[in-house]
Amino acid sequence: MRQGSRAGRAAYAVAPVLAVALAHIGPAATWLPELRRRFPALAGLGSPRHVALTFDDGPDPASTPQFLDVLERLGVRATFFVLGENAARHPVLARELVRRGHEIAVHGWSHDRPWWPSPVRDARELPRAVRVVGEVTGTVPHWYRPPYGILTSGRWAAARRAGLRPVLWTAWGKDWRHDATPASVRATVAADLRGGGTVLLHDTDHASAPGSWRATLGALPDIVRDCHEAGLAVGPLGEHGTGGAAATSVTAGTAGATGATGATGAAGTAGTAGLAGSAGTEGRAPFRSPAPG
Repeated sequence: MRQGSRAGRAAYAVAPVLAVALAHIGPAATWLPELRRRFPALAGLGSPRHVALTFDDGPDPASTPQFLDVLERLGVRATFFVLGENAARHPVLARELVRRGHEIAVHGWSHDRPWWPSPVRDARELPRAVRVVGEVTGTVPHWYRPPYGILTSGRWAAARRAGLRPVLWTAWGKDWRHDATPASVRATVAADLRGGGTVLLHDTDHASAPGSWRATLGALPDIVRDCHEAGLAVGPLGEHGTGGAAATSVTAGTAGATGATGATGAAGTAGTAGLAGSAGTEGRAPFRSPAPG
């Protein structure tokens, strides 16, 4: 009996701690595809004839300038979710992003793992990142994407106080993997890409497998070309009309495309799964890559 009583008291003592932890990490489940579908504005659903192109983790002098050059050749602007510590470390490059017409957003101060409750850290570091990014670039950021898409309650509150709007993604390239290739990045994006979607890519290997950004760079021209051949404009979140509008599925043409880096994006035909962003688009055909299967 005494042993059972002690166990019961221990359970009661631990319960408040578990409740606090759950309240902190619970909102982070919105990064899961099924839950993002229920929050189209948070997922980045916008105009059905537009795709928002976004990059995380920079700026990085070893890789970001190459993305800027490719985007300039393609005539496309994007949103760069920069880390505060990287903007502080490379202020000239952060300013160059803005000078070339791209949109600056905040990815936090560092690429940490927010698994445990840390509201004090959240309240301190996110405003710090916003302040540094604003001072370095001369612009006021409006968007926030937490590292790993883990939007804890502390980060929700900190973003709101900083005047930032959280936005995740509807399609990604899994370009952080060590085995990523231009073809795999293109095919993975195409599998979930629809008109109105937001694409998550990385312009650096800051928190990814070393050199993985090269696969993204190789896939980028084909991804943009796929969108254009499907009749979709490509641009930053600021031009995306993000507000929870339902995505419209589009089927691309059949012409293949070769990347500007010389790698042919033999992505294959995308699967039937896709993030609709709202119940009204379920069951429609997904965006398909025009690359040969």
